[in-house]
Amino acid sequence: MASAHSIPSIEERFEFTSEAKRNLLIGGGVGLALIALGAYLAATGGGHEAAAHGAEHAAAAVGHAAGEHGASGHEAAAATAEAGHHAKSWVARIWANLWVNGVYFTGMSVVGMFFISYNYLAQAGWATVFKRIPEAMPAFLPVTGVVMLLTFFFGGHDLFHWTHEGLYEVGGPEYDKIIAGKRGYLNTPFFVARLVIYFGVWYWLWKVIRNLSLKEDEIGGTEFYEKSIRFGTAFLVVFGVTSSTSAWDFVMSIDTHWFSTMFGWYTLASWHVAGLAVITLTVVMLRERGYLRAVNSSHLRDLGKFVFAFSIFWTYVWFAQFLLIYYANLPEETIYFIERFRGHGGFYKAPFFISLFLNFFFPFLVLMTRDAKYTHSILKVACWSVIIGHYIDFYTNVMPGAVGAGAELGALEWGFFLLFLCAFAYSIASQLEKANLIPRNHPMLEESLHHDIA
Repeated sequence: MASAHSIPSIEERFEFTSEAKRNLLIGGGVGLALIALGAYLAATGGGHEAAAHGAEHAAAAVGHAAGEHGASGHEAAAATAEAGHHAKSWVARIWANLWVNGVYFTGMSVVGMFFISYNYLAQAGWATVFKRIPEAMPAFLPVTGVVMLLTFFFGGHDLFHWTHEGLYEVGGPEYDKIIAGKRGYLNTPFFVARLVIYFGVWYWLWKVIRNLSLKEDEIGGTEFYEKSIRFGTAFLVVFGVTSSTSAWDFVMSIDTHWFSTMFGWYTLASWHVAGLAVITLTVVMLRERGYLRAVNSSHLRDLGKFVFAFSIFWTYVWFAQFLLIYYANLPEETIYFIERFRGHGGFYKAPFFISLFLNFFFPFLVLMTRDAKYTHSILKVACWSVIIGHYIDFYTNVMPGAVGAGAELGALEWGFFLLFLCAFAYSIASQLEKANLIPRNHPMLEESLHHDIA
């Protein structure tokens, strides 16, 4: 590991070797094979029986909750009907998996832009030597944007209960007063417009900052840096709003009756720590292959602190949301947790607690000591725990409302996750290859090269 005071060459070109490309393509191929196997098993494995059985449990749980907390008969009936509605076929499970991964990898991609933007705003120099990594991550946004748009158009009716027209016919058998009251916000044209705006604005701001960074690399000076601060600040303003509204749209609107004022923060915390884990893991992997020699133990330790701190922050938001709902004791809010504890045959109970273990207890314990935060092997284990743990977190957020008792956590789910993961890694590696790995003319480079917190 390089000393903080020995400055190696900053001329480094990343080579995306044919072997690395082949490995990622093989990984994607394995993902596709698992998807095909999972789809075949789901289509021929009697999923409907399991779904119906689970729906009975869901309905029982809902009815118990309503009785226990004094909900009206109409609300209980509506909730039970919705639980039954969510017992769906294996096709809906495919749409739901596309949606879960689309949302999750969108978050990790956009967090790259979030990371460089708040460093620009703070005029922080410590991360300059590895800024190409977060800078490369948002290049994946068009992929997840197209996936989510197509999933909504072709599978949205299966995933989003509020897209059913009968819910808005006053006096009709499916009329739902609560959902009808949200129609001004939750309607298809406005939803699609928001989805396109999110991806369009995030990606455009990233392209501007990316181009400024590449020009700075070739020309130098502080003009591009000053412009980057302004566009980074603009992104933070935009993301301050859209991180919450996109969380409502992408995840919370699936459980249409339920709402939480903390859910935007909760989702941002989840995206952020997962994105930090991707950045840290990529730095470590590049160092192990002989790149980023200017990254020293202080950089790694600060990245380890980030992952450690935001794992705790995510848990804090998770527990605060849970505690508020527990104390409020309102049936329309507690149903969210009851579905995950006892609904759908208790299927979601294990993923719910596995998520807590992988996202809090494990990274908290392994990253607790000072030395652990710059030890490659420990950082890799902690980062993989966070990356997989937050996938399971989004899984437990989306699946109960999207497919209910029709969900599983088998070949189909892991196949989609592996496919998206390999595609995301391929996108990052392609971007890293396009520029010098260390931004040679960045005004803060000298500070970063001498970063020392010992």
